[in-house]
Formats: sequence, structure tokens, C-alpha cells
Amino acid sequence: MSQRPSGKPTLLGIPLDANSSFLRGPATAPTLIREAFWSDSANHWSEMFIDVGAEGAFEDAGDLALTNKVASTEDFSLIESAVGALLDAGKRPVILGGDHSITYPVVRAFGKRIPDLTIIHFDAHSDLYDELLGNRLSHASPFARIMEEKLAARLIQVGIRTMNGHQREQAERLGVEVHEMQNLPTPDQLRFAGPVYITFDMDVLEPGMAPGVSHWEPGGLTTREAISFLHQIQGNIVGADVVEFNPARDTSGMTAMVAAKILKEILGRMIAGLDRVPGRFKGQFHAHEDAFAPMTPEELADWYEE
Repeated sequence: MSQRPSGKPTLLGIPLDANSSFLRGPATAPTLIREAFWSDSANHWSEMFIDVGAEGAFEDAGDLALTNKVASTEDFSLIESAVGALLDAGKRPVILGGDHSITYPVVRAFGKRIPDLTIIHFDAHSDLYDELLGNRLSHASPFARIMEEKLAARLIQVGIRTMNGHQREQAERLGVEVHEMQNLPTPDQLRFAGPVYITFDMDVLEPGMAPGVSHWEPGGLTTREAISFLHQIQGNIVGADVVEFNPARDTSGMTAMVAAKILKEILGRMIAGLDRVPGRFKGQFHAHEDAFAPMTPEELADWYEE
């Protein structure tokens, strides 16, 4: 199958954190992200003026039942199969992790069905280790596996600030385009003609804004910078994930709300598109652009039926 999915974004929780190298906890994140998303403390409109909470705006396929064992090929096979089934049904999977190891089997499902995929990877870490602590399926290694198997045509990393010698060698060997914090991309570098997959590791953010992560890496993106980058992405977004939220370190619940905000903006961006939604702009996003008018429920239904 090579047809690009254009149907509804569909949530899928993947409660797996066994491949974490430091702390466990992200397996409990999917439920808490959903709770924060649906909290009455905020409305469900994205900054792209999309009512993400409107009936029928997206679907939710629930959570997978996994063993959550270290380097479990059984779990990875289940993940790949579940994501593949959504893609075969024309859905656009939006994954709630879970540690970052899950992105490998998720992208395996995409790579077998969608050619010329571009991955945009937001993270403090490049996750390009050949192995870590003897685990080639570690959350520190998914993008080494993805690029070795040629599951994506391009991998563009944003917000990296922990590169070492081995990972630089890996990035060069695998043709990864790395934008470290001192060299962030311009809007022109986030425009793509083909299908795009967004993977968002919560530790790309400054720890003071999202302390509920396993690895605190100072000097990260602000929440506003991250949202701006998400809005600037131009291309056909066929899927996404939000990973590495660790509720065990989120004593105030703030990181859950930040993760829900990131989810809301990704969903809003996927629903809006840039060329299929009536009355919307074609070009760079501006927060107060007059061309943004809210979609009525009828417009939303018509758009999905096209």
C-alpha cells in the first residue's frame, strides 16, 4: 500500500517504557494526557482556530495491551500491526507514548506503506545510538534503526543539545539533518512536498516548562517556540507521536497540560491542513491572519468526506 492516509487523526496509546535507560514512568502517560486534554480548565480550540474537541474531529482507538518487557519483539510486532491497521483503514495515527523506543515500530508501519516519508523529530537527544546498555531497541536508538532500514527518506532533528562523538558519527553515516539548539531551522527548512511524520519528545522543552520527563536537559525550547515550529511545518502530516512524558516526575500536573497542548496543536494542524480546508491560508502561519475562520461542524464533515 502506498496511498497516503487522509482520514481522521486517530489517537492510539502505547503504554511502554521498558526500554528507558534511566527512569520508568512514561507507560502511564497516555491516560493522563487524555485527561489533561479533556480537562475543563481549558477549551479545545487550537491556535490555528480549529475546534479540536468538536464531535468527529478525531477518533480514539484506545491503548494497546503490551507486556512492557525490555526489548520485546512481541510488543514491537503488536505496535507495528496496530498502527498498520489504522493506516490501512485510511486513518492518520497520532500516538501517545510511552518512551521513544515505540517510534521505531510505529514508523516501520508507515515506512512499509508510505514512500518518501520525512520525519521531523523534536528532542533534546538525537536517539541515534547503535545500542545503549546492550539494548538495540533502547529509547536511545530508534532513529538508528529507522534510518538503517530506510523507513524514511529524511530525518530532520530539532532542539538537539546532547550530541556526543558516537552520535555525530551516526548522524553523518545515516544522513540525518541535525538542528541543534544553537542552529534552529528557519521556516523555509520546514516546508516539504511529501508526507510528514512528527515525533515530539517532551524533553525537547526547557525542563522548567515541562519537568515531568525522565531526562532534564537545560537549555531547551520554550513551549511557545515549539508550538511555532509545529505551525510552520508545511507538508502532508500523515501521523505523529508525543512521547517521554513521565508522570512520576510531574508533581504539579503541569507537564500533562503541556503535553495536551502539544497534542492539541498537532491535531489542529493535521485537521486544518494547508491546502484542503476552505477559507484557510496557503503559506506561513500568522497567529492573527484574517484568513483563519473556524470550521463549522458541517464544513468539518464535508472535509472528511472529500
